[in-house]
Amino acid sequence: MESRRIALVTGGNKGIGLEIVRQLAQAGLDVILGARNAERAAAAVAGLAADGLTVRSVLLDLADRDSIGSAVAWIDREYGRLDCLVNNAGIFDFADATPGKAAIEAVRRVMEVNFIGTLAVTQAMLPLLRRAPEARIVNLSSSLGSLTLNGDPTSPFYAQRFIGYNASKAALNMLTVQLSEELKDTRVRINSVSPGFVKTDLTGYGTMTPAEGARLPVAYAIGGELSGGFVEPDGSTPW
Repeated sequence: MESRRIALVTGGNKGIGLEIVRQLAQAGLDVILGARNAERAAAAVAGLAADGLTVRSVLLDLADRDSIGSAVAWIDREYGRLDCLVNNAGIFDFADATPGKAAIEAVRRVMEVNFIGTLAVTQAMLPLLRRAPEARIVNLSSSLGSLTLNGDPTSPFYAQRFIGYNASKAALNMLTVQLSEELKDTRVRINSVSPGFVKTDLTGYGTMTPAEGARLPVAYAIGGELSGGFVEPDGSTPW
């Protein structure tokens, strides 16, 4: 009997992350909910259990390298490998703005979590991912990270100028491109996935529910042959 696949979702205690956890568990994967707050993680796990879904959690703070190392050690000890890594955790700082007005500390904080933290988690998890028969990494990106769309006056994203957040997602896309090339001779596939315009605590508004926004990241976490792509619900997103 084939063993169940193991998935880790960072920032999995609320919003899109929680719905990704839910849908992966519904698809039959053993899901680990990564969260930086133990109480919120426990509440999320309890809520999923009430819906008949068994999910485990691990303390994982993208800004805390010790917590990343501890999470790797725990997953190694409990499972010995990782089949899916969904890099969902991210922040937005309302002091972020146009390049001429953004608070530098806000930009630094957003870049540290959204890009540096995600890179640190991915790098740390790679040995576990390499042990899987076929592993997948999903980077939760955004059309705001597209240089093409940011530079197109006809694009709905043209006016959304947040130098920290947009740059963090562009950097995340660079991670996708470079890591896909680095891992091209392995069984690990990686893609940037823009879930769509989802209403969450992060955005405060949107046209999609978190459950709807989770569908595409889940699809790429579970299957598909593409690696090194930037995709959205309507198809490919230009870099």
